[in-house]
Amino acid sequence: MHRLLLVLFLAALSLQPAAAAPGCFVYVGTYTDRGLLGKPSANAPGALSKGIYVFRFDTTTGKLTPLGLAAETPNPTYITFSASGKFLYAVNEIYQYRGEPSGAIGAYSIDPANGHLTLLNQVPAHGTGPCHAVIDQTGRNLLAANFGSGSVAVFPLNPDGTLRPASSFSQDTGKGPNSRQDGPHSHAINLTPDNRFAIASEFGTDRLRIFRFDASAGTLTPAEPPRVPMKPASAPRHLAFHPNGKFAYSLNEIDSTVTVLAYDGAKGSFRQLQNLSALPAGFRDFNTAAEVIAHPSGKFLYTSNRGHHSIAVFAIEADGTLRILAHAPCGGKTPRGFSIDSSGRWLIAAGQSTHNIAVFAIDPVTGIPTPTGETAPVHTPTGVKFLELRE
Repeated sequence: MHRLLLVLFLAALSLQPAAAAPGCFVYVGTYTDRGLLGKPSANAPGALSKGIYVFRFDTTTGKLTPLGLAAETPNPTYITFSASGKFLYAVNEIYQYRGEPSGAIGAYSIDPANGHLTLLNQVPAHGTGPCHAVIDQTGRNLLAANFGSGSVAVFPLNPDGTLRPASSFSQDTGKGPNSRQDGPHSHAINLTPDNRFAIASEFGTDRLRIFRFDASAGTLTPAEPPRVPMKPASAPRHLAFHPNGKFAYSLNEIDSTVTVLAYDGAKGSFRQLQNLSALPAGFRDFNTAAEVIAHPSGKFLYTSNRGHHSIAVFAIEADGTLRILAHAPCGGKTPRGFSIDSSGRWLIAAGQSTHNIAVFAIDPVTGIPTPTGETAPVHTPTGVKFLELRE
């Protein structure tokens, strides 16, 4: 009898559906008070954005399920996460904060049930128009870039996820030859894979500024050499490292090029290997480059074109150099941001001027993203980030 009951019990278990694999939240940052190139978005269709939006993403089917407004906050144009996945950090790309000329950075706790956010605290960005942020590998610090005023800063993090006042600050100076380069504009700050150096992409002064980074003290000090000169009027915007840590790729906004750099980890120095266009040959219309991401496999590099409205796909050769493979439609217009999940199977692009996000499946052999037909409306989206859910 006991044996029969055991058999029946095991049979019943076999009929139960297997536990669902963890999926993802997808967070979308937006402009809440302006649209393309800073122009007012009041005439754009639909209601204006209110902040950060969240979706549940099925990593098996590629389906998006809207979960609504995650947090109401002004111009959260770039977001990032703590390594634990418990906290989200968003820059507020604004120019006045608490009556002072500054942007802001907010820390949020994440509700694992529905992805909604609770504001923990908010601090001044020590510069105007912050547009990029990164968490260092120790999880102790957030580094941010201020586009409006051309500065970068470090903000220590408390164990409870809250932000502390800036522990280090560096102001760029100068300008470039293009009319948009009327002064210093820091567009991004990234860390080397060894967490020893920080690289500021200086849109306004056509250079990468290199800093020694001390995670324990939360400080930036100029490296030697302290900068990598880039092509005049190229306007470095974002930077991505190859997964092997030996190469970096600077996406340059104004001339829509990618600069390939070899990274010397012992010295913290960079050497230029290649510079090539992210646009199709013969394309002469207006375009600005936006985002750059290396595929987790290390085989492909992706950049976005605002004007050509495409995702450029490059093959990465063994020596780190690039070879163009395709220009895939981005599923909308003005792809200011896009993201690739950790498996390398999915890409989601944000169409800033078409007010939508679109899902693509990446071919593991060719690297080319193919539209799945899955789209969702989001007003003036600027960036997309996957957050994998843990068991």
